[in-house]
Amino acid sequence: MATLKDVAKLACVDVSTASRALNDSPCVHPDTKARVYEAVKKLSYHPNLLAKGLRQGKRHTIGVLVPTINLSVFAEISQGIEMEARRLGYETVICNTMDDPAAEKECLNRLRSSFQDGLLIAPTGSNSKLIRDIKESGISVVQIVRRQDDHISSVVSDYRESGFKGAKYLVGRGCRHIGLIDGSMKIIPYRERYDGYKEAMAELGYEENFVESPVVRGDYFKDGYDGTNILLDGNPDLDGILAAADMHGIGAIRALKDRGIPFPEKIKIMSLSGHSIGGMLETTMTSMEMPSVAMGKKSVQILIDEMDGPAEAVPSKQHVMFHFSLVERETT
Repeated sequence: MATLKDVAKLACVDVSTASRALNDSPCVHPDTKARVYEAVKKLSYHPNLLAKGLRQGKRHTIGVLVPTINLSVFAEISQGIEMEARRLGYETVICNTMDDPAAEKECLNRLRSSFQDGLLIAPTGSNSKLIRDIKESGISVVQIVRRQDDHISSVVSDYRESGFKGAKYLVGRGCRHIGLIDGSMKIIPYRERYDGYKEAMAELGYEENFVESPVVRGDYFKDGYDGTNILLDGNPDLDGILAAADMHGIGAIRALKDRGIPFPEKIKIMSLSGHSIGGMLETTMTSMEMPSVAMGKKSVQILIDEMDGPAEAVPSKQHVMFHFSLVERETT
């Protein structure tokens, strides 16, 4: 990793001049600044902004990277993060990645260079090296919802349990042909939900009906809508749908209405990652509810514990797992 000394050497200036140039000091000639900036670009230099912040006083700002805050558990998690951060004297900056690895990388680099004291991220798994580099540079990082790297602290829920108990619940409601509309298997919560569903179906001796949505999602509702049609076309006897999240479930409801299929009379629907919106629908949705606000608050507490630890100490990793709770509503 390039240092300020490397930048100064390439720009043919001393370290103090390079530092003043990067701080836009009027004492540095414009031509010298231009050489320093060019050296920064060539070396891909990232200053240790956390160390600088500690010398100048913390910025008291936390960067948050989530796929979306649109009608999802991430909206409530972000609310929990903001509430707890504000209580502890921190502000938050939120970036929506839409689970696009390129957008995630851009957000990480932008937050890394904007004086964040720490980062909370729901990672896609595609930028693990960059995230580790950021952490090794001295910026605290905690994973939320998705534990993609065992070497970085995390706050997650038991997604396998959600898939297993969700499938068992629908069987208890009389379903025998249960389909799962899930996300990309490259993202751990979706994979673990599938594993739980698969385990339950195998234990009960029932056939799997599984749809995997795209890696990069711009429209969860459409994923749910299209996934339902795929399930119905593949199995006309379908009598139960497990949706990875509420937005998938809402898309499934619309698909059933468009086909004139009554629910829950013919097909029962439930979400495996529910939040408050499920109770506000015209036909309220049964779900495995995630304690999203509590998860957001806990992630902030762990992050600040790491940030407030001695600079020379390596913070111990914390992996916290929350459990889902079943909330029965009208769709089952």
